[in-house]
Amino acid sequence: MPKRSMFQDILSVVRKIPRGKVMTYGSVAYAAGHPGAARQVVWALHSSRGLPWQRVVGAGGRILLTGEHAMEQRFRLQAEGVQFLGLRVDMTAHEHHPFARKNRKPQRARRTQRKSKRRARS
Repeated sequence: MPKRSMFQDILSVVRKIPRGKVMTYGSVAYAAGHPGAARQVVWALHSSRGLPWQRVVGAGGRILLTGEHAMEQRFRLQAEGVQFLGLRVDMTAHEHHPFARKNRKPQRARRTQRKSKRRARS
């Protein structure tokens, strides 16, 4: 199997960001297997076409573009349902976590199940 380039890895991660979610430049680099390569994420997005580039923001949810490009990014994100707190994206509600488990049960439910099993054994 041929080895993929850094840019292919980065663009693959960006394509997987769902609508209404965002990732930071640093988290895209980390998810692509290249931690510390946030600047290369910017370069990869700048040189590519047809990607959801608006879903990648700076640390803390800041839009790092300037001028009309910043307004376009904000408008595109708002059209996808992303909410802002001032000038920043509400990261608690809209941050995409590519490594997060799906359908996790809360800790309390597990403890309750254990207690009920112990009581049933007694």
